[in-house]
Amino acid sequence: MEAIMGISLEEYKARREALFQKMLPNTAFILYSAEQRMRNSDVEYPFRQQSNFYYLSGLCQPQAVLLLTKDKNGVSEFIIFTKIAEPSAIIWTGPRLGLNDAIVQLGADKAYDIREQDTFLPKLLADKHLVDMTETIHELRLKKSPAECALMKRAAEISANAHVRVIKACKPGLMEYALEAEFMHEVFTQGCRALAYPSIVGGGINACTLHYVQNDQPLREGDLVLVDAGGEYHAYASDITRTFPVNGRFTEDQKSLYNVVLKAQLAAIQLIRPGLTWHSLQNMVLETLVPALVALGILKGEVDTLIKEKAYDIVYMHGSGHWLGLDVHDVGAYLVNNASRVLEPGMVLTVEPGIYIAPNNANIDKRWWGMGIRIEDDVLVTDTGHEVLSAAAPKTIDAIEALMAGV
Repeated sequence: MEAIMGISLEEYKARREALFQKMLPNTAFILYSAEQRMRNSDVEYPFRQQSNFYYLSGLCQPQAVLLLTKDKNGVSEFIIFTKIAEPSAIIWTGPRLGLNDAIVQLGADKAYDIREQDTFLPKLLADKHLVDMTETIHELRLKKSPAECALMKRAAEISANAHVRVIKACKPGLMEYALEAEFMHEVFTQGCRALAYPSIVGGGINACTLHYVQNDQPLREGDLVLVDAGGEYHAYASDITRTFPVNGRFTEDQKSLYNVVLKAQLAAIQLIRPGLTWHSLQNMVLETLVPALVALGILKGEVDTLIKEKAYDIVYMHGSGHWLGLDVHDVGAYLVNNASRVLEPGMVLTVEPGIYIAPNNANIDKRWWGMGIRIEDDVLVTDTGHEVLSAAAPKTIDAIEALMAGV
């Protein structure tokens, strides 16, 4: 059947069927589309559909309601309420999905004008109990189908190519936003219609602010720059971070700290396979980072004690990664029955250790002040191990320096 944004109608139907299987007779579940948000005056932000709504329908319009019902005999229905465009509005914003289109293109059993929801919704909900299936949808979304994996692989490839462009373009004197622009140009040229999140381009001490997004300072000779940016491809996110020297050459201290982060990231990625627990990744990062930081004199004390007391959080204050999918910090529990989630084929996650040494940290030698380093990749759990979807973006010191030197 015809695909919507790379996903077949049969797959959307299978997602709804999986949800129906979890619904009891005489129940109903309602989802509302995202709202169109105003940026200023009469200018709207680009519309982005609510992820659960999109996952079950493929509909990318505001002012819509999705209704799933199951009657006393177990018969299920997929019903859509959508706004029908007035002829006078079409010339301004273009056509919208019609009622017949909702049935043919989305596979709805019934479709109504949203202006009639007050009339029809009470009738459709008569004798039914409203249930919240959000948690069930989140569990379904956690494991990606082959079609979803293909979209996520493309999102990561495009974004990795954009990171290559950014690294090649970097030089002292550029503004942070110039690198942001290089990234945006590449991902939009290659087919992304949005960013997965606001890009982080932090030169020097700005890299020590985890969610720095001002991107308005000059890039200085001798500093590192951290670029955390990802494109969204057909609604699926990528999330990649690379850190590199503004002038194309790491100093010896920068090399030492960078290799600590890289070693931890590679060690965690190497573990990824079905059956591994989520917390094993965090533990591997800590078991690699902390001894190396002690060896450099950045942390002081016994390794086991530092880990137990979380003393590392003065320089490493976030986890080893997160789920990735329709949302950049995607849905899905990390604990199941109070135990760490076990990885399964089709799950996609990031691996992103980082070290951030803010200036004026009296407990750390000044030679390390102002260094912020994070290395992040998108990783798919496969049947036999893993695949690094963002591998095209270089991350070894030699590869980065060669790319920046034009070799």
